[in-house]
Amino acid sequence: MAAEAACVAGVAVDLYEANGSVGRKFLLAGKGGLNLTHGEPRARFVERYGARRDEVGRWLDAFDAEALRAWARGLGVETFAGSSGRVFPADLKAAPLLRGWLRRLRESGVAFHVHHRWLGWSDGALRFATAQGERTLHAEATVLALGGASWPQLGSDGAWVAPLRQAGIDVAPLQPANCGFELAWSEHLASRFAGAPLKSVVAHWVDRCGVARSRQGEFVLSEYGIEGSLIYAIGAELREQIAERGEALLQLDLVPGYPEAVLAERLAAPRGRHSLGDWLRRRAGLDKAKCALLFELADKAILADPATLAMRLKALPLRLRAPRPVAEAISTAGGVLLEALDENLMLRERPGVFCAGEMLDWEAPTGGYLLTACFASGLLAGRAAARRLLGAC
Repeated sequence: MAAEAACVAGVAVDLYEANGSVGRKFLLAGKGGLNLTHGEPRARFVERYGARRDEVGRWLDAFDAEALRAWARGLGVETFAGSSGRVFPADLKAAPLLRGWLRRLRESGVAFHVHHRWLGWSDGALRFATAQGERTLHAEATVLALGGASWPQLGSDGAWVAPLRQAGIDVAPLQPANCGFELAWSEHLASRFAGAPLKSVVAHWVDRCGVARSRQGEFVLSEYGIEGSLIYAIGAELREQIAERGEALLQLDLVPGYPEAVLAERLAAPRGRHSLGDWLRRRAGLDKAKCALLFELADKAILADPATLAMRLKALPLRLRAPRPVAEAISTAGGVLLEALDENLMLRERPGVFCAGEMLDWEAPTGGYLLTACFASGLLAGRAAARRLLGAC
């Protein structure tokens, strides 16, 4: 996106890529239908960026969700908003969009150089590792868009952190975002219910300021713990809790449709010959996965008393021990501090060098917010780099 913006502005652009082809992580996103953006109102959209909402909001002033849909349309790709508000290409594929984009960039004059891994600087020159050995070159303006550290096999391995720090740039440690969290499951639950969804639940927690918070959604049981959209949406707060307290505590409401008193009354009715699992399905609407989770975390005394059982169904404690490794995460938090950049995303310590995308210190949940902000930051950095060059001329 930075290359396109600079090229449109009228400057010559060379794009250097570490892999043998570009856009590998973009293609991976296409396996899930390529959730480009989200159709919710702007104010709510910007809130998804948490502590960086103000900064990312300024990026979106230049290129927001509607602009992204119009951009895709310009490449011949129509989009639609699903029932959740998420926006996808009409064919739910990334490859046609990427092919059309690359064709347009090449026709516009952008020169692509693959198998060039950036290593840092040497006397102001850019250093690249290539199959023919190390190469250096001078650029009048540079945009770094080096990704985070998730899915390193696709190219974004975080190796850029060291040369930037060596150059005196402030970089926050890269951490997993939009990832699962670990719990100590029994072998029975891990083997029989890994992959089972838990739908229509409400997670309650206390944030770092002592404020009670809650969020409704769904997630998935896994062999190691839990993952899924609800967990991704609150992952930053869970990560902070674990860093500060050694664990994160969620109180899970498995039956948000029932008040506790009503639930206790329903569970107090004679069970007869029904098994407890069947009784919970009939009287509380629990499916097999929710029953398995309850049996995993509640002892026999709790299960035997209707009032206590109702209380536990409304507040089942999940103690999360750690986020999954960054290599498994959908995205990463941390990166080049936004305070190290000016309003045009240029490094204050290295004039003429701009940064964009996931390598910056911001994060967002899944839902199209990640791609939208990456596009917007690339556009901003590319335009600013072009202005710097054209102004110098």
